[in-house]
Amino acid sequence: MMLRIDSELGARFPELSALLLDIDGVNIHKKDAELEKFKEEIATQTRNESDIESVKDEPIFRAYRDFFWTIGIDPTKTRPASEALTRRVLAGKKLPTINTLVDAYNLASIKSKIAIATFDKDKLEGELFMRFAKPDEQIVGIGMEKPLVLKGGEIVLFDSVKLVAVYPYRDADNTKVTEKTKNVTLVLCGVPGIQKDALEVALDTAREFVTRFCVTKTGSNIG
Repeated sequence: MMLRIDSELGARFPELSALLLDIDGVNIHKKDAELEKFKEEIATQTRNESDIESVKDEPIFRAYRDFFWTIGIDPTKTRPASEALTRRVLAGKKLPTINTLVDAYNLASIKSKIAIATFDKDKLEGELFMRFAKPDEQIVGIGMEKPLVLKGGEIVLFDSVKLVAVYPYRDADNTKVTEKTKNVTLVLCGVPGIQKDALEVALDTAREFVTRFCVTKTGSNIG
């Protein structure tokens, strides 16, 4: 899977970048006892390293916040998943249990602080393309009952047929990962101010966690 960035978008944000990770042959379950234990380990590490008052000043989260303001999104109301999950942990709340793959990459997002978008690879059509949204384009995000109508100017991910995400904070419901998913594409979401090596660390962490909990060695393809 490839990701292309529209020339207009690239000209406005020349530092904008993202990395893709394809993992084939995943085996996803509702819940896993070892993963639940690992959640507690990551939560404890996170609480030992940060607190709710200082999290907004973490450089990666600050980069997302600055970018959100630039594209007209209030980051105090709409947060990238990495910050939202971190705040949940620091507030002493339990992490959600969605399925083993979503839970694994959520932990990678907390650990690396990078927002991660993930799609059922077999529901994507063609290459991924990042561009500015057009006025009145619509997307039904995960958990939404009604479509979100875009104003125009938001940044979206598009395959050859449909919108699959509002970047970097809302994925489409029709390409979400479920227990029936066999192949996935992860997007490590960068914005200006986040160095590529931070994305590479997030990619390696996501690969490690997803492989640990969702991939059997035989017949797997991780790239």
